[in-house]
Amino acid sequence: MRELTVDETVTAAFASTSWIMEAIVQELELEGRSYSWLWPDDRDERRDEKLRRQARNVRQERVRRLRHAEGADRRAAVIYLAQPGLDEYYEELELALSGSDGWTATDVAALLSVAHSREFQYWDATWVCRVVDLVLEIDIAERQHLREPFTRLIEAMAHVQLPADDRRRLHRRIALALPGGPTTLPLSALVRADTWASSVREHLGDAPAPHLVKLVEHLCEVHTPRPTQTWRARCLTLLEPAGAREFVRFALTAFVREVSDDGNRRMVSEANTDVARGTIWAATLARVDDLAATLTWLAVHLGGDRARFTQDAVIAGAAINALGEGEDPQPLWRLQTSIKHRALRKQVDTALATAAGHAGITPAQLLERGVPAHGLATDGTRSWRLGDHTVVLTVQDAVTVRLGFTAADGTAIRALPAAVKETHAEELKAIKAVQKEVRQTLAAERARLEGLFTVDRTWSHEDWTRHYLNHPITGVVARGLIWEADGTAFLPGDAPPGAEVRLWHPARAALTEVAAWREAVTERRLRQPYKQAFREVYLLTPAEESTGVYSHRFAAHIVDHPRLYALLKERGWQTLWLRAFHGEQEAVAKKELAEGAWRVRFRYETAAVADHEVTLAATDQVRFDRRDGRAWRETPLARVPPLVFSEAMRDVDLFIAVTSIAADPDWIDRGEEHFGGGEERFGGYVREAAFGALPPSAEVRRDALARILPRTRIADRCTLTDRYLVVRGDLRTYRIHLGSGNILMSPGDVYLCIVTARKRDAKLFLPFEEDGRLALILSKAFLLAHDSKITDETILQQIRRS
Repeated sequence: MRELTVDETVTAAFASTSWIMEAIVQELELEGRSYSWLWPDDRDERRDEKLRRQARNVRQERVRRLRHAEGADRRAAVIYLAQPGLDEYYEELELALSGSDGWTATDVAALLSVAHSREFQYWDATWVCRVVDLVLEIDIAERQHLREPFTRLIEAMAHVQLPADDRRRLHRRIALALPGGPTTLPLSALVRADTWASSVREHLGDAPAPHLVKLVEHLCEVHTPRPTQTWRARCLTLLEPAGAREFVRFALTAFVREVSDDGNRRMVSEANTDVARGTIWAATLARVDDLAATLTWLAVHLGGDRARFTQDAVIAGAAINALGEGEDPQPLWRLQTSIKHRALRKQVDTALATAAGHAGITPAQLLERGVPAHGLATDGTRSWRLGDHTVVLTVQDAVTVRLGFTAADGTAIRALPAAVKETHAEELKAIKAVQKEVRQTLAAERARLEGLFTVDRTWSHEDWTRHYLNHPITGVVARGLIWEADGTAFLPGDAPPGAEVRLWHPARAALTEVAAWREAVTERRLRQPYKQAFREVYLLTPAEESTGVYSHRFAAHIVDHPRLYALLKERGWQTLWLRAFHGEQEAVAKKELAEGAWRVRFRYETAAVADHEVTLAATDQVRFDRRDGRAWRETPLARVPPLVFSEAMRDVDLFIAVTSIAADPDWIDRGEEHFGGGEERFGGYVREAAFGALPPSAEVRRDALARILPRTRIADRCTLTDRYLVVRGDLRTYRIHLGSGNILMSPGDVYLCIVTARKRDAKLFLPFEEDGRLALILSKAFLLAHDSKITDETILQQIRRS
């Protein structure tokens, strides 16, 4: 008797099992009739329940027939249930398959051809593994005809989100059932389910050299971010034959070369995750060309927030850890400042520790030596020739990076001629990309140096000069800061030679010294990269000594939730977005300080919801933890290092000062009636916080105003009190609260609404401008000092109101 072909087997199976579809259609029809769209008063519940019972009976009868089917009938039922569109009947498929026998290679091929177009889900792995077990019962010579069907099956399941161990188990079974020859790659190695693997397979060809097959098989054995020493030793051996290192180099560069722009697809399918990790580590061991650049590209584009690529923390993690084996610290510096993914940030820390250990230095030292210079000269400039014109990039100060242009005769011009822009469009695009990178590096260095406040570090004069003062980017930040050596504070231009240097903090200085530096900064018009001379200091209070492990100093404030979330992220805190209806009614923001030795926790919870979104949050406790190995141990406030405590509390104070509704024009600047004793939910808080006692940030603002105002033309009209800047106008006298910036008019303490004020005098120097409140208060003072010249009718009506 002639053996049926695969297509004939499928046709016969479908013909003999048409009863299955008839039963499914009957069941669905009964269920559909039982859920009528009638109004509840007209619905016949007894009828509907009878129809649902009949549907269950149809299903039970179908299952009974499947259970009692034997031989060819049962195999036919398996083939029929594997077809697309019947995905939800996978349990019946597993039932039919579990009791089947007598499978031939043709039967299996028919089953796989039907299932090829199926929408595979993670639960399908169970019956697929059973199919592989059936193949083991078939003669090994006949199994080879199944290589192509199983190849298509693996490709179809490549993007299914299977647990990694389950996928590896399935691939091992397939490799056991369908072993290849010395020049045949395993079916599960480099599955043609993504452009990267397809490119690498095409490079290898249909019959790769035996030593390359062994190398690829070895690459598939990396199941963790860092391979074992045994794997590394074996890999180095496999890289010795001719062409092995060239293959690895090709496979690594294929990540970048073959990347797809389709953001809905992974760069590497889940089926190829292990071989991709193995490729990364083999390239690292082989020290291929452009290794660091490619690994950095992978880490940034797969571990970052680029919408163009589907995030892949597994591949990004392998690239990050591989960079820890290199000698160049710049890639790790870049990742440390750009990766936001919480788990990947931990891997960046691990890679930093690994690289620092190889270099015999600390991770902090590695970071400061890895700051990219972007080709800038020591003076912070870089130039390009575009024909007869020159473009000069200049780091002007700690926040400004500008492009300047010079004509052929050497004169400065405002912009390049249109013809030059058109001719050198690509060069200009590359120059602007460098400008953007320099700005990012400058911002990251400001944040890194500010973070040094919580670390009691010292530098030798040589290291400080090399890595701080003389660096084209870090130097711009460092030269605006106060340093100290042998107990004496100085600006970089006055550095004593040879002494060890550390960053100056006002918490370690006497009040007279702090006052002297504030005066010096103001007198010299030194705009520091961030608050230092005028930095707030937060000391432990008696109330905090009493509570022990937590502080209520900044509790019970009502803040704008979206703004708070954004500011937390900007300041490097990890937190969650509060959700109105998903159980996330409270959040604990966390930040590591002192190079990871300490952690601060700031709790807040939902206070108001609008349009199904949390709009306001209420602040709560602040707590501290000390690192203990890999764990954290909550620590009494009295045992927290003073600088760690001060810097953490300063951040929390900043969050409240910027996001409190008491300082928000949308809440405060609504006119006098807002404070008329209405029954508004947060009215009491707003009234108290808007004109209450000053927090440390406002105390520092008061000190700054005391030094700035005497140098202004309105000095004779201004007086500072404990909470207010009092301004004497021609029409009225005004009190501007130094914390919130809100205004009360005398007589009567009437609220004055000024949503925006005119710009302050551009010649007026401000020693800092962290949250914009200092400039806002000054702009209001300048406006109100000459209130008779105000032309804004909305302001004049309030002033003239009796």
